[in-house]
Amino acid sequence: MATTSPHNDLQVQITNKQILKIALPISLAIFIPQLNFITNNIFLGHYDNDSHALAVAGITGVYYLIFAAIGYGLNNGLQALIARRAGENRPDEIGNIFTQGVLISVIISAAGIIITYTITPYLFSLILHDPVVHKKAVEFLQIRIWGLPFLYVFQLRNALLVGTNQSRYLVAGTLAETLTNVGLDYLLIFGMLGFPELGFNGAAIASVIAEFVGMFVIFLVIRWKGISKRFNLFRRLKWSKENNALIFSMSAPLMFQHAISIISWQFFFLLTEHHGEMALKVSNVMRNIFGIFGCVTWAFAATTNAMVSNVIGQGKQEQVPGLLKKIITLSTGVAIVSCILLNLFPVMFLSIFGQGNEFIIAALPVLRVITAGMILMSFSIVMLSAVTGTGNTRITFYIELFAIILYCIYVYLVSEYFFLPIKFGWMSEWLYWLSLFVPSLLYMRSGRWKNKII
Repeated sequence: MATTSPHNDLQVQITNKQILKIALPISLAIFIPQLNFITNNIFLGHYDNDSHALAVAGITGVYYLIFAAIGYGLNNGLQALIARRAGENRPDEIGNIFTQGVLISVIISAAGIIITYTITPYLFSLILHDPVVHKKAVEFLQIRIWGLPFLYVFQLRNALLVGTNQSRYLVAGTLAETLTNVGLDYLLIFGMLGFPELGFNGAAIASVIAEFVGMFVIFLVIRWKGISKRFNLFRRLKWSKENNALIFSMSAPLMFQHAISIISWQFFFLLTEHHGEMALKVSNVMRNIFGIFGCVTWAFAATTNAMVSNVIGQGKQEQVPGLLKKIITLSTGVAIVSCILLNLFPVMFLSIFGQGNEFIIAALPVLRVITAGMILMSFSIVMLSAVTGTGNTRITFYIELFAIILYCIYVYLVSEYFFLPIKFGWMSEWLYWLSLFVPSLLYMRSGRWKNKII
């Protein structure tokens, strides 16, 4: 590997500085969309003309996350491939792989739109008890789902930037998306400055427009910085059987993995609806807490995926354990500080949703439970992402499937069969993250990943 190559900046170094250089822009890029979610919920919590809005937002938010997670799986597989080619100093291959990923994402997003209009209304009618909740959820989703193709292309551009060690450029697109979403939320939910008052559905329209803006801005950045030219993006728009087979072998297990992970969360929310509107509101806010305070953890996970693949591409497999130790130390440290702050000032955070003292009293014990889960997540997701970075995505899928089965059994027994308070239902997060960590750790220690070629 020529160290004097003009492209040698594609290869990463195993230092805390390098880890933070990749992870911090990613965390900001993840934080900004999560800020969109929480802004939606804050506005809906203060929208007095619809008392159901905040509760229904929990169901619709998790549903959309299912399809977002499928895109995230494609993104992770593509990111590992791009990072491997970067580590091998093969920039010409990066553009071909990226272009095929975009073609695949367009097909998947079309399927998601069709499913939302045909199958989803029927499935929701079988599970949801409240007809008002059902009607609002379906109407919202049939607007919201049109943002999916924009989200997928945006995610894949993120994979390109992270995989080629250029995560600093992520911020522009996500910042544009957030400013658009927050502004349109205010205008369309409440009907301000001459805009129609669309309430709950206004949040859906705002999010779709914001996702288009985010995708468009990051497209301009990539073009302006010469990245499109450097990697010959979209030079070959033909369907490539060879590259698509490679992408599917890497990404398909991850797409299934992330999809079933969020489907299990949707299962949890649908069962929580049986506990009443307050339980659903509390759970929706807990989802927001996981999202907003877990941004750094997810950023370290994405960093792990890219760096492990890059380091293996350089032929330095023996340095992977040391890299993981550094990332886990940073990730867990940030999670512990975040959880201490949440437990010291819980009322201050919970009160911003405008739901009153009854809501805060109901949410406090659940908050204590999920903060412990966030610490478990901080090292478990890093270890699982290391498995992904090795290229053994089928192993990642099997580990996830094992954890999901245990999770769903627990959730059904606790939330539906024994009908225990929702704080016990949220303890499922403890089981889930530990079920991911243990087999991931055992696999990485086995060393069976060292000769994997992708």
